[in-house]
Amino acid sequence: MARRTIIAGNWKMYKTHEEAVSTTLALIDGKGGMKGREMAIFVPAVFAREVASMSKGKGLDVGMQNMYNQKEGAFTGENSPVMVKDAGCRYILIGHSERRHVFGEKDEIINAKVRAAYEFGLEPMLCIGELLEEYEAGKSKEVCRNQLIADLRGITVDQMKVMTIAYEPVWAIGTGKVATPEIAQNIHAYCREVLTELYGKETGEIIPLLYGGSVKPDNAAGLLSQTDIDGLLVGGASLKADSFIAIANA
Repeated sequence: MARRTIIAGNWKMYKTHEEAVSTTLALIDGKGGMKGREMAIFVPAVFAREVASMSKGKGLDVGMQNMYNQKEGAFTGENSPVMVKDAGCRYILIGHSERRHVFGEKDEIINAKVRAAYEFGLEPMLCIGELLEEYEAGKSKEVCRNQLIADLRGITVDQMKVMTIAYEPVWAIGTGKVATPEIAQNIHAYCREVLTELYGKETGEIIPLLYGGSVKPDNAAGLLSQTDIDGLLVGGASLKADSFIAIANA
């Protein structure tokens, strides 16, 4: 089975309703040139249902940026996996560095969210990556390995067939710094080794590994040319349709 190529955008906490609608329409209109690649956007929860409805059948997949790990309950301010699914979303973003390092989510919480995603029929996109001090100390591979093992605890081979992993070095997110294609490829190849160790060669070979961290139209092609980089998770450059489409077509 060939690996999927996915170009995903994370809008984070940006856009008004009008901006969300206009950007979605522009993406639907402009993605016709893409061949053999999937496009997805992770939108603020308040826009998810409308954006998902607009995008249905148009080749643009939608996900939410966060959820809690319970079906329902007294968890003020949270969205449940049932709500995410009911809004029409295919994906759920889990373990983004901002959830880990701004909101303090530990691997146990992230693992619970991954399990809940599968339980309620969502496709998780799991983010992993190291801090600047960890990178400078030569611990990038160690951090990624530990996160993969902890965050995927209890997940089966069959479930992993609809898993996407995004490697996002924290030192490159929103900083303007970007890992060179060679640095990113080195970590991606190692992560594939870990996944193969955990789930076998057949499964390890088909899991899409995305790179994220200051991705822009002028560096996308170099990243996508690498053997083990199967797509991109784009932050700021996904907020404008023209730059995101340029990345998707790189």
